[in-house]
Amino acid sequence: MYAHNGECKLYYDTFGDAHDPTLLLVNGLGSQCINYHEDWCRLFAAEGLHVVRYDNRDVGLSSSYADAPTNARGAAYSIDDMAADGMAVLDALDVAGAHVMGLSMGGMIVQMMAINHPQRVLTMTSVMSTTGEPEYRKSSERAMELLLAPDPTDREGFIQQWVDGLREWGTPAFADESRWRAYAERAFDRGIIKGGTARQYAAVMESGSRADALREVAVPTLVIHGDKDTIIDQIGGRRTAELIPGARFELVEGMGHDYPPQLWARWVALVVEHIRANS
Repeated sequence: MYAHNGECKLYYDTFGDAHDPTLLLVNGLGSQCINYHEDWCRLFAAEGLHVVRYDNRDVGLSSSYADAPTNARGAAYSIDDMAADGMAVLDALDVAGAHVMGLSMGGMIVQMMAINHPQRVLTMTSVMSTTGEPEYRKSSERAMELLLAPDPTDREGFIQQWVDGLREWGTPAFADESRWRAYAERAFDRGIIKGGTARQYAAVMESGSRADALREVAVPTLVIHGDKDTIIDQIGGRRTAELIPGARFELVEGMGHDYPPQLWARWVALVVEHIRANS
């Protein structure tokens, strides 16, 4: 199924009963919606949620911006545009308001949803993300080297880059290269948009600090972060929760910058508790 934000086409699919409260899942940098694995989505649906996942622009089955003009800072679009994409998905489903959860760049996007579209955001969960303030973005050198490496054009190169990344920033206790390879194979075979990750990263870099706007957010907010995250240190999550009035911070010990199946049950419990407490 597809939604449209102007000329931008956005692939989405759903799980659960459309009459239940909607949980909109927003992906991170270069991440396709299938990274929210079907089994994970079904766990949320089993808790009485209508789960919606979608491909951000420039990834998976959504619109490519390979030929789009860029501004002086090299960005073809903004985090604000990507937040509006999520609203377009809700429009396609005739959903007036939703609970939103975003991971990494997706956390930045849901923060902009709460800033720009507060009337449509019932609760927000921002995970392994930060505020756009440079001093609260701390990464290992190796993580940034891998994150910003050029996209491989061949299948095996793509898979190896995926595995190398998760060796650096994945949750150490649940490292599983066979699972990583299977996920990478599925993503490559589904469809890779050349340069999409770099254009999304340009949008992140252009977005700047959200600190002042986050101080005004009234959406009930849960912030989750892992203490083994080498892409975005936990200081980013702690700062997010510090700025948003009434936000709750939850540290997941041992979690890196990924979401292995062994953590799904705890994750679902945290988000469902947050939603129910604010519904």
